[in-house]
Amino acid sequence: MPDLTPRIQRQYYRNGPPHRGGADVSFADLLKIFGFNSIHIGRWVTADEQQLAANLFFDAFCDLQQLLQVPSEVISLRGSLGLTFGIGGQPGVCAHYQPQGRILALAKNAGGGSLAHEWYHAFDHYIAEKMFTLHDTRNQFSSSCWLQHKPLKPHYFNTLLSEVYQKLFLSDSAESESGFFRHCRQLDSKMNRFYLARPEEMAARAFEKVLQMQPLKNSFLVSGTLKSDAAAHGIYPDDALTDILAAIWLQYFSLLGHGLTNKNNSLR
Repeated sequence: MPDLTPRIQRQYYRNGPPHRGGADVSFADLLKIFGFNSIHIGRWVTADEQQLAANLFFDAFCDLQQLLQVPSEVISLRGSLGLTFGIGGQPGVCAHYQPQGRILALAKNAGGGSLAHEWYHAFDHYIAEKMFTLHDTRNQFSSSCWLQHKPLKPHYFNTLLSEVYQKLFLSDSAESESGFFRHCRQLDSKMNRFYLARPEEMAARAFEKVLQMQPLKNSFLVSGTLKSDAAAHGIYPDDALTDILAAIWLQYFSLLGHGLTNKNNSLR
């Protein structure tokens, strides 16, 4: 029988350290610690559900921070990212990122496991103007800009992220599309749509699989990239490509975190 327990009330597996020390936190704590631009909770979210969600979000963002080895300000994208929980939503949509307003939204009973995917959409959008010379960055993603050959700003971090996208989208010779890109286009063709092969969607799925393959696990942050019907259809990169992407992506964020931490320490 299907599990009819509301999704927010399910048990989510994680093996990370006890960030909260067993205590409850609030969404106000998330606002203060991570520096989110805003957090809004739906009117139909009960007090118990809000408490469960606050703890889950807090642990997930702390785990994400640990996985990426970055200071808390990176999680909120330097205070530019807003969160909503249990507001609006569409049938079949667990979560989404809204470029206009820079909002990461999770549905009350369907968003668990989608947080890493949507966070990368937010990062992909945030970093575009810092990575490329653009005139209009309002709805641009760095992943799609890379495929459009937008002018890359000279910086070592941009070179690293560019290398991620080259491995993700191009063949080893860099003269044709990657096997993963081709497979996503084929899946889209069968469904008569353009979704899985969108560069921002490929990047977000690759990122979440990179995280799920790490020793630190949190199924509220990410799930389904290894064992699911979607995974069986090949919508995520294979393990070999994921390992390659992980080496570059995790180095990128680790170096970014190290640089920001040193900068913050020098200002104290």
